[in-house]
Amino acid sequence: MAHAYTPGLQVMAETVVSKTRQLPIKGEVLVKVGDACRSDTVIARTDLPSDVVSVNVVNILGITPGEIHEFMLKKEGEPVEEGEAIAENKPIIKWFKTRVTSPIKGTVESVSNITGQVLLRKPPRHIQLEAYIDGRVTEVLEGSGAVIETPATFVQGIFGIGGERTGELVPVVDSPEAPLTADLLRAEHAGKILVGGALVEWSALQKAMELGVAGLIGGGFHSRHIKEWLGYELGVAITGDEEVGTTLILTEGFGEIAMARRTFDLLKSCEGKKASISGRTQIRAGVMRPEVIIPLGKEAAGGLAAQGTGSGVREGDEVRIIREPYFGRLGRIKRLQPQLTLIETEAKVRVMDVELADGEVVTVPRANVELIEA
Repeated sequence: MAHAYTPGLQVMAETVVSKTRQLPIKGEVLVKVGDACRSDTVIARTDLPSDVVSVNVVNILGITPGEIHEFMLKKEGEPVEEGEAIAENKPIIKWFKTRVTSPIKGTVESVSNITGQVLLRKPPRHIQLEAYIDGRVTEVLEGSGAVIETPATFVQGIFGIGGERTGELVPVVDSPEAPLTADLLRAEHAGKILVGGALVEWSALQKAMELGVAGLIGGGFHSRHIKEWLGYELGVAITGDEEVGTTLILTEGFGEIAMARRTFDLLKSCEGKKASISGRTQIRAGVMRPEVIIPLGKEAAGGLAAQGTGSGVREGDEVRIIREPYFGRLGRIKRLQPQLTLIETEAKVRVMDVELADGEVVTVPRANVELIEA
């Protein structure tokens, strides 16, 4: 049978999800191998150095850099309060005394007798790293973090905005073709992750943020609203660090696209369960996809295979087309044509025949599809 490699989109009812959780800099790891964790369990912590502020003491006091230590009231490493004197001159007439005060609360980082500058560092930012998913620690990364593993239902999306959230999964529509509209949202949805069908309407996202909804999952969203939402044009960089109150995950793409039936049915079957979601997306090298993780609550994974076991496709596999004119359409691979084929762009590429859900067979470049792994 013919075989090819293509990007995979995972939609799995049961798999083993493994998440590597790491601090941005070295710190203290608080868990050990075998420990059970909840999504909000703090597994590691560290202090992230803050900014420094420069104070030109020699200019203020009218002294030379070589004299600076004679006039300092604070030494390197000592704490200072905002407005506290760190240096002063010693005039014969006390009315002419000049004091240099700290513009911040922090510590004295350095005192230079070369430049005459005093560097003050703001208090460090305390970072606590949470597990993100309910699971068990399978590996400890010394001074850095840990690997958390859990048997779970796992669904990847096409595009997302917003960071990690957890909450109860609540479907608010009855079919994958139904849009997620503002009138479906209620006050009791605060802190929940809502599942729609097709388009997530802009008014629904606005209301979700007002209510404090943790996340919205839908088939599509109009791209024109992204700048209105974020206040800037979204480039090609990684998403997921946006300062937004509600994480948005799209399973199909931009526009009025119905969610794939299998994805919708799988999410709907998990109604009421706790889910962890992330909108982090990277399209280019090192692909990252938004995700929905619903722990199965089993003590052991049994014979479940780990996620991401491969990206090979064969005839009969289910795929989604990710380029126009069939963007978002689902189908099964009918034939993988081995020869190079000339396409409209005048490039010669390998193609495949895909039988769409309505029975139509279309020929598309292999690069224009992604595997739906189940």
